[in-house]
Amino acid sequence: MKTYFLNHCISAVKGNFPEYSEEQLLEIRYGIESIYLSISKVVVILFITWIFGFFQEAVILLFLFNLLRIPGFGLHASKSWMCWISSSITFIGVPLLCQWIEIPRSLMIPLSLFCILNFWFFAPADTKKRPLVNRKKRMMYKLITVTVSIIYTYFILTTSNVFLRNALFCAMLIELVLIHPVTYRLFKLPYNNYKSYVFSNKLG
Repeated sequence: MKTYFLNHCISAVKGNFPEYSEEQLLEIRYGIESIYLSISKVVVILFITWIFGFFQEAVILLFLFNLLRIPGFGLHASKSWMCWISSSITFIGVPLLCQWIEIPRSLMIPLSLFCILNFWFFAPADTKKRPLVNRKKRMMYKLITVTVSIIYTYFILTTSNVFLRNALFCAMLIELVLIHPVTYRLFKLPYNNYKSYVFSNKLG
C-alpha cells in the first residue's frame, strides 16, 4: 500500500514538473513517505486507544508533545519498525501512566526547570536529513520551545487536574530525551548536523 501510494505521488510530480532532477524527486519522496508514515502511525495508535477507552488522554498528550516537538525537533528512528515501537510505547503507555500515577509537584518543578534549561542549550536538535542551517530560524525555534516549556511549567504549578499536570510534565520529558546529545550518542547518530553542512559548503 505504501509503495503504491508513493509511486503514484512521484509519478504525478514527474508529470507536472518534468524539469525536476532525480535528487529533487528523492527529496520529495522522502517528505511524502514521512507524512504517510506519521499519519498512518497516528491513526493506528489513536484507534487502539479508542478501543481501550483512553482516546481523549492520548490525543491530549500527543497535542502537548507536538507543541514542543515541532519547534524543538529531535532525533527520528532510523528504521520504520523502530519508530512504530517507540511511538506505540510512548503514546499508548504514557497516557495510561498519566492516569494511574500522581507525580509530586516537588519532583515535577525542579525537573521542569531542568528541561527548560536543556531546551535553551540543545533545542532545536536537527537530523542528518534535515539540518537546520538558518541561524535565525534556529534561534526562533529555540525561543518558541523554551517559551512553550515555561508555559507548561506554569500550568504544572497551578493546575489541580492530575492527568493534565502529568501529561504536561511527560511531554517535556519526552522532548528532552529526543533533543539531548546523550540520546544521539547512544543511538550513534550525528548531532548538530547544520555545522557539518555549513562547514562542507565553506570548503566547496
